[in-house]
Amino acid sequence: MIRSDLDRTNALLDFIEHSPVCFAAVCEAQKMLESNGYSRLSFQDVWDLTPGGKYYITRNGSSLIAFCVPQDAQPGFMIAASHSDSPCFKLKTNSEVMMADRYLKLNTEGYGGMIISSWFDRPLSLAGRAIVKNGSAFETRVVTFDRDLCLIPNVCIHFNREINNGYKYNKAVDTLPLLSNTKEPGMVKKLVAERLGVEPDAIVSMDLYVINRTRGSVFGADDAFFCAPRIDDLQCAYTTLAGLLEAEAPKAIPVYALFDNEEVGSETKQGAASMFLYDVLTRVAAFYGHTLSEMLPASLMLSCDNGHALHPNHPELSDAKNAPHLNGGVVIKHNANQRYATDALSEALFAEICARADVPVQHFANRSDIAGGGTLGSISNTRVSMKTVDIGLAQLAMHSAVETGGIKDTDYMVRAVKAFYESALQIKDDGAIVLA
Repeated sequence: MIRSDLDRTNALLDFIEHSPVCFAAVCEAQKMLESNGYSRLSFQDVWDLTPGGKYYITRNGSSLIAFCVPQDAQPGFMIAASHSDSPCFKLKTNSEVMMADRYLKLNTEGYGGMIISSWFDRPLSLAGRAIVKNGSAFETRVVTFDRDLCLIPNVCIHFNREINNGYKYNKAVDTLPLLSNTKEPGMVKKLVAERLGVEPDAIVSMDLYVINRTRGSVFGADDAFFCAPRIDDLQCAYTTLAGLLEAEAPKAIPVYALFDNEEVGSETKQGAASMFLYDVLTRVAAFYGHTLSEMLPASLMLSCDNGHALHPNHPELSDAKNAPHLNGGVVIKHNANQRYATDALSEALFAEICARADVPVQHFANRSDIAGGGTLGSISNTRVSMKTVDIGLAQLAMHSAVETGGIKDTDYMVRAVKAFYESALQIKDDGAIVLA
């Protein structure tokens, strides 16, 4: 019999494989939602919501929010938010560079903070979206290639004796992928046109990224670990969506949010700092006859983004008392300077939900002398303020081209989020909170 944790991990690896960029991740989420009865909405339309209905809406093709409107829901939102983007290389508009009349390279720039060395000497490909002009209409087409197209070659150690002594990579020189051995101009557009089945001249613009399309795998003598590209943050994107789809009889209004551009600060029209979530929640609140401000006191958000596991070779980099490990359960993240939105109340509420679901919880805080990263929880709260807890799953090599996680943790998160969506907050007259 296949173990549930292995089953979950393989389903996650399928999701990651089909989500090489944010646009593809949203497409995969749409497929999962529609196969479970969710209908698509548009901001330009009047929303004719039906009690018991299930809906989703996208922005920019790279962010998505889904929600249900239970008939007898308590006036509050239960929101799980994650992000669709990961660090990689983006092609510039004029992306083709010839070298010595022999090599056609791709002109790129870095997106997000990546471990640059991890991208070298591995087969890579391209994915993104193209804007196709069809008559007078501009249509968006998501494009991914199911073959290896390019590679970033290292300089041999004979020409770079310092490669193992802290070499500093130059993104304008060292990280340009090798694409072709031909002089033919317009190669990138030609490849995209062939993939989409259109003429090259029909493509008027593109957002293309260099991606690692290697499928993830389970490893270890005891099959305890898995590795894959983009575990940060597609593991949370997948597990929170699975938790939503498996939740039964929600007591409050369940909301799934998948934002773009977290890796570059979230301050875009489709990021957590945008009005996207506010706009959706305002319309849903109106359906129940409330204002958004009336519903937020009984609302709770899970800001879901993976955390750093204790490193087997460098345990000294972690806090001695707040260092999670792989397969240890869902991680609650803390930071005194509010890089994470967790406070004592939101921690207590989420820990109780996990206890009810029999899901182990562990805690993360940086060493006090090491600056850490942040995520979307505190950023989102500047637009829609509510009780928020920052959580995630422990992983190694965050922002590498290949990251590592624990095989049990995917199932832990799905179970925790399922229980979260089946819960609700009730505010008593004296201000105390009851977790229903």
